[in-house]
Amino acid sequence: MAAQAKLVIVESPAKAKTISRFLGRGYKVEASQGHIRDLPKSQLGVDCEHQFEMKYITIHGRGKILAKIRKEAKSASKVFLATDPDREGEAISWHLALALGVDPASKCRVEFNEVTKKAVLAAIQNPRSIDMDRVDAQQARRALDRLVGYKISPLLWAKVKKGLSAGRVQSVATRMVVDREQEIEDFIPEEYWEITAKAFSEADRDRKAPFDVRLYSLRGGKAEIHSTSEAEDAQRTVEKGHFTVSQIRHSEKKKMPTPPFTTSSLQQEAGRKLNFTTQKTMQVVQALYEGIELGKEGSQGLVTYIRTDSVRISEDAVLSVREFIRNKYGEAFLPAEPNVFKGRSDAQDAHEAIRPTDIERTPDAVKPFLSRDQFLLYKLIYNRFLACQMPPAVYETQSVDISDGETVLRFSGEKKQFAGFTSVYEEGLDEAEKSVAHGFPRLEEGEKVFLDEIHAEQHFTQPPARYTEASLVKAMEEKGIGRPSTYAPTITTIISRGYVTREKKRLYPTEMGRTVNHLMMGYFSPIVDTQFTADLEEQLDAVALGKEDWHDVLSGFYPEFKNELEQAEKEIEKIEIKDEPSDVLCDKCGARMVYRMGRFGKFLACPNFPECKNTKAILNYIGVKCPKCGGEILEKISRKNRKFYGCERYPECDFVSWERPVGENCPVCGAYMTMKTNRKGETWHLCSNEQCRYKKEIVLPEEVPGENA
Repeated sequence: MAAQAKLVIVESPAKAKTISRFLGRGYKVEASQGHIRDLPKSQLGVDCEHQFEMKYITIHGRGKILAKIRKEAKSASKVFLATDPDREGEAISWHLALALGVDPASKCRVEFNEVTKKAVLAAIQNPRSIDMDRVDAQQARRALDRLVGYKISPLLWAKVKKGLSAGRVQSVATRMVVDREQEIEDFIPEEYWEITAKAFSEADRDRKAPFDVRLYSLRGGKAEIHSTSEAEDAQRTVEKGHFTVSQIRHSEKKKMPTPPFTTSSLQQEAGRKLNFTTQKTMQVVQALYEGIELGKEGSQGLVTYIRTDSVRISEDAVLSVREFIRNKYGEAFLPAEPNVFKGRSDAQDAHEAIRPTDIERTPDAVKPFLSRDQFLLYKLIYNRFLACQMPPAVYETQSVDISDGETVLRFSGEKKQFAGFTSVYEEGLDEAEKSVAHGFPRLEEGEKVFLDEIHAEQHFTQPPARYTEASLVKAMEEKGIGRPSTYAPTITTIISRGYVTREKKRLYPTEMGRTVNHLMMGYFSPIVDTQFTADLEEQLDAVALGKEDWHDVLSGFYPEFKNELEQAEKEIEKIEIKDEPSDVLCDKCGARMVYRMGRFGKFLACPNFPECKNTKAILNYIGVKCPKCGGEILEKISRKNRKFYGCERYPECDFVSWERPVGENCPVCGAYMTMKTNRKGETWHLCSNEQCRYKKEIVLPEEVPGENA
């Protein structure tokens, strides 16, 4: 490296490659590959008796990287620390400064929110000193997480069971999943009925244009039907009625565009629309941020910084997207003034929202250079940003009441008058909305209406839905649990530890997760209290803003935590988890095997461990014969905690199915049928043949009144 060259240090090799091309000769760009120093794994590393002094060491395996950077720094005329523009990145720059002998108070820190030539060159021209408030906020978070993890986990390991562990934010997330499952188990469904019919106007004598109506009011009051007898009575009333149009209401409604993505909303939307896990979303978008090879253009960062809770957009970006909209879509799709979005009250607002770095780089233009996942995610980010600066969609709505005295049936419908932003983007939903009629019947007030196909439909209120990764992220954000950089690793951790399992996008607590949560609730209730955790996050934000000292945050946390530890050490010794005996005899020593808990749930183990280490999986027969060999089908759990079904004769018979076989064959193609159930409790049988997928509705026998009272 030339004597006068400047050294720029970033975190990732991909970003280093992109930035190196922007800076050209006179600069050398190296990657630290994340943190180079951290607390030691073998000890606590936080001195609680001396102002929580942190003991940092060079991370194992990073010595060669640090040695190379030190060598380059010695011959450099200037060292710039260009790690990520967040608290973690600020802390990495601080560690690098100390390791390289660079004064943190000197103008050594450069920060950019997008990996583009303009942004990088501007940052190099405007260096600043390291922000020690941000560094201290990261140190406080690291100390809190280390205290919880390194104090509670060994306690649970030693006093209760090996393998148990606890974390600060992870424990709260586990509790949320456990609590939701308990809500579902405790839920008591309530019966209700809906009366619907097909309606025809007097002019529509051929009945070519029916419209759907629903019973709205009965005998002068709102129609609330909760039993079969009430439903039959209401149906008879409707059948006997002579209806006319009593009221027609027209109105206009506007649907406003959604703001550009934050980290949280991106993870949620990628989960809904692309079926990405939070971890996958962050892996894919990281590459889009750091730089993609675009042929002759070379490596370019396609999106702005990806860890943000802000919906703010820079003035330059707003001007660019508005000009793009004017040229491509016309003035009708350009609001008179830019759309401005209000962020959450607790948002740090340190960075812009996630958006494309160049609106001219359309998804189709860069598609040849992207993987399928990168293209889908970039298109999602691009279209959301483009749509956020378009006008609202406009809908005409119509509501029609048809009445027979005190009985009223209602039609509701809407028609899109102006697509607005929906011509580019519409937000996904956690659950499918009920369909809305999209056409209007031609009616006049006072006109007679005739009914056909009058039905009484029984329904039951539903429990709250289990969390998906998307809805858990949303709930964590609403409760103030964690921050943008922590959502994905938190969910990944509780799944990898076996506390939570993901099945068909839904999150379920495992028995291990329930056990750990029960212990945490009993002995460390503040740690798993959502408000307590949210208050800690606010204190960390205050540290980052220079409003609070990080030592004070730890001093306020540790004394009570220490008392809880001491109390737990005394009482957990009295807890004895007895193994549940089974009827299965150990085929190695003859002892009666017991049920024990593992990462993937219960299993059978010999009570004479460690002398006898025999274990067996619990065989859960479902009472269905294997369609391949006639053996019995077992319910099993995969290594990723997903339920599946396989033959007892494995490996001789390799039959497996993710869907539960039902012991009957498809009447169309002869393949085996499986059972499907949606969240509303509706069940049907489905052909396993992907080319057939014959569907058979399951009609359950009517309940005999009083039988289950």
